[in-house]
Amino acid sequence: MIKIIKEFFAPLPAKEEINDVTELTRKYKISKWSVFLSATFGYAFFYVCRLSLSVIKKPLVDAEIFDPAQLGQIGSALFFSYAIGKLVNGFLSDHLNVNKFISIGLLFTALANLVLGFFPVFVVFIIVWGLSGWFQSQGAAPCVVALTRWFKAKERGTYYAAWSASHNIGKAIAFTLLPFLIGIGGWRWGFWGAGIVGVMGAIMVKIFLYDSPESKGLPSVVSLEQKEKGEEEIFEDKSKDVSSSQKAILKNPAIWLLALSSALMYVIRYAIESWGVFYAEAEKGYTNVEAAQIIGLTAISGIIGTVVSGFISDRFFKGSRNVPALVAGILNVLSISVFLFYPNANVLTDSISMIVHGFAIGILITFLGGLMAVDLAPKKAAGAAMGLIGIASYAGAGIQEVMSGIYIGDSSLMVEGVMTYDFSQIRIFWLGAAILSMVLAVLVWNAKAKD
Repeated sequence: MIKIIKEFFAPLPAKEEINDVTELTRKYKISKWSVFLSATFGYAFFYVCRLSLSVIKKPLVDAEIFDPAQLGQIGSALFFSYAIGKLVNGFLSDHLNVNKFISIGLLFTALANLVLGFFPVFVVFIIVWGLSGWFQSQGAAPCVVALTRWFKAKERGTYYAAWSASHNIGKAIAFTLLPFLIGIGGWRWGFWGAGIVGVMGAIMVKIFLYDSPESKGLPSVVSLEQKEKGEEEIFEDKSKDVSSSQKAILKNPAIWLLALSSALMYVIRYAIESWGVFYAEAEKGYTNVEAAQIIGLTAISGIIGTVVSGFISDRFFKGSRNVPALVAGILNVLSISVFLFYPNANVLTDSISMIVHGFAIGILITFLGGLMAVDLAPKKAAGAAMGLIGIASYAGAGIQEVMSGIYIGDSSLMVEGVMTYDFSQIRIFWLGAAILSMVLAVLVWNAKAKD
């Protein structure tokens, strides 16, 4: 199976390099921006397709189609398949045509959303949503591989951080567009709207995200870096070098610690993204639109957090991510504490807490969710590093989804014709994960990159 996948998604062959320096420079600049923008917005559309269920949960419960425990199982199907897929596809993406790989993954996760709008059956949902998770895993690592193929190491922090804003761009679209469509046409249009966005995104990625500089008749980033350093280009067995670099990832304890820290960070991240709207409606009494708007604020501040994270660490901390990651961890814990434990519904307080949480999570997604591991990994194993972080992160998200669904479902009680929920236990779990994630991240403070 792996051999068939590698053959189908084989990288495009190198074209004869452009000799005209002016034309080469112009084409390189245009192509880099095309790759960056299509990777950023393409991955944002992956997120719209992934977050559709989060927005639709309460309407599905209110319509008595599913209960919270069932929704937890459905949601976990995506996270667990996504976790495995991120590991497998992360390692594979170092070897593949990322243009083809990303566009097909986005197309099929979009089709999964379209299918779910027609079949509100538990078995169908858990199977199709689980398959959607696998196709979702064809997004992040290949996008990072595309960035490493097109951008030099000294540009990595800035462009990686800017690309990471795609998470929040997708979240902003999902929490703004989908509730609007649901309000007009019902819960089905939450899935259909996400599916249509995903199909459009797949077409965009196919047209504008190029596989590699060599496939466009341009020199590789490695050769450009060697020329800048005055080194001669070294020809080697690339497949062997990639494989040995990937093995080094598995032997690096710092990357494993980052994986665990990221897993716990994803517990609280998806507690808010997946259950935040439900929590705000059920616990604080907001409407679906009001709850989505408050949780959606995390997307706006998250964009700011991701964009500034790489710049700040590159500019003021000489490429070290430790200090900004610690500050973000503290802000995350404080903001979550306010949102979960402030007893009354207060739009201003809840909005501020979600703005701070979004900003902090934006930084943490960038650092713990990938960049710190990529910094410690060999250059040719960026996809593998993302894969290892990814499987841990989404295993954490999946466990959170199951536990949240069970705890919330078991705590439900009908009071005077109104369904109420006791969130006291699950709140402790969510906050504890945020605190422990911050502690583990501190343990890799002095870790250094290994060639």
